[in-house]
Amino acid sequence: MAHGTASGDLPALVLVVGVAGSGKSTVGRLLAERLGWAYRDGDEFHSPADRAKMSAGHALTDGDRRPWLAAIGEWMDGAMAARRQAVVTCSALKRDYRDELLAGRPGVLLVYLHGSPELLRSRLAGRHGHFFPADLLESQLAVLEEPTPDEHPLVVEIDQPPEAVVAAVLSLMDGEPASEGGPPGPDAERAGHAVARGTVARDGPTGGSWRLVHGEQSAVVVQLGGALREYGVAGRPLLDGFSAGSAVTGGRGQLLVPWPNRVGGGRYDFGGRRLQLPLTEVDKNNAIHGLLRWTLWKPLARTGDAVLLGTTLCPQPGYPFLLDVHVEYRLGPDGLSTVVRATNTGTDPAPYGVGQHPYLTVGTGLVDSAVLTVPARYRLRTDDRGLPVGREPVDGTPYDFRAGRPIGDLRLDTAFTGLDRGPDGRAVVRLAHPSEPRGVDVWLGEGTRYVQVYTGDTLSDPGQRRRGVAVEAMSCPPDAFRSGTDLTVLEPGASHVLQWGLSPWGYA
Repeated sequence: MAHGTASGDLPALVLVVGVAGSGKSTVGRLLAERLGWAYRDGDEFHSPADRAKMSAGHALTDGDRRPWLAAIGEWMDGAMAARRQAVVTCSALKRDYRDELLAGRPGVLLVYLHGSPELLRSRLAGRHGHFFPADLLESQLAVLEEPTPDEHPLVVEIDQPPEAVVAAVLSLMDGEPASEGGPPGPDAERAGHAVARGTVARDGPTGGSWRLVHGEQSAVVVQLGGALREYGVAGRPLLDGFSAGSAVTGGRGQLLVPWPNRVGGGRYDFGGRRLQLPLTEVDKNNAIHGLLRWTLWKPLARTGDAVLLGTTLCPQPGYPFLLDVHVEYRLGPDGLSTVVRATNTGTDPAPYGVGQHPYLTVGTGLVDSAVLTVPARYRLRTDDRGLPVGREPVDGTPYDFRAGRPIGDLRLDTAFTGLDRGPDGRAVVRLAHPSEPRGVDVWLGEGTRYVQVYTGDTLSDPGQRRRGVAVEAMSCPPDAFRSGTDLTVLEPGASHVLQWGLSPWGYA
């Protein structure tokens, strides 16, 4: 995203808070440099007496901190009066400290740097020459009141390099509601429980989870595979996902990296080498849906309506390449947006493809009566292993859904391409209720050249078949590692972005 002092999407001021050792000064300074904004370190506002007291190993009292907070607030007022966007740091351990700094100062974004006590202790143990002794950390942790959802914090994990912390902050800053300095809004009490204490909810076989809320919308994202588990509006589910405590089946909501769909025989040639991937669809002798579906992704940053996860795809048999992969989910007025970014952090070019596998529902029970629209001019014909054997126009075939019609008893496990896009560059696949004016659109943005539509007829559990329609945004067709068709080759340092999202309609 573009950063600058004139953007209306950015806050007037960023307040970076956290205990000693969280990296406030480093992160604050780097963030200000990236934005081109002014910067002040809250430690600069301590009086000589405060510094001497802390150097002697004594914790400051509330009375000691009041003049310090007032001085920081006065500087914030000056910056905002001068319309000078700025970053300022402050430990702000207690809620009332933050209230003092935020009340009456609209347009301030609260960024909380979260880390485990063990990590904080290890950092302070290695820090020398600072007036704050490591022994005082325990006193800070004892009085710490972490930001709660009604403060609208942007929470960032600090167990990553400072540059990555700043990148995570910048990624979620656009669209982040700045503090209004007043009472919480009607959505505050429902905002993500994961944000409240800087932790994730534990959901057994899928690791942690984050609930995102924006108005009447709600979504749940899980650690396992960075998958989208739930999405709904006004209490109506729009995904045929999976419940808390359940394992993922049928690829529901999963991210498919570094290839979507299948690689025939798992064998492909790249860079003068013949490579063999593990066969994960054994009955058809294929490697299917990439290598990160069963990886626990790491939380990097989160707000009440957005979460950023990341993982590293390390070199391994069949894929000797190194990728850094992030996914951002964000709820907004228009629905759910998803951005998947992969960067080649290795030394060799890497073959790459990506997709995602959500199942949609409009509450029709089976999908037969649901009205499907797919703005595609071509479909890929496949063999009995699901591998492409040709491309043909949809015109005049049962696979022409350009005008929108009920799915009926048609069995779909079909890749479409030749997508017709609007002025915004997006193609839109629509699933609509047959008799009520409501449904959900899947918009396909940057990086999406293909879409796979699957009615679930071959799922192992008969009870899940034709219950939802998987609409899978894909950067390349099935078997692209072997055919090379629309395969992305990531040079060292290069990145690929896939954008897609869900826009519900008729649920107001």
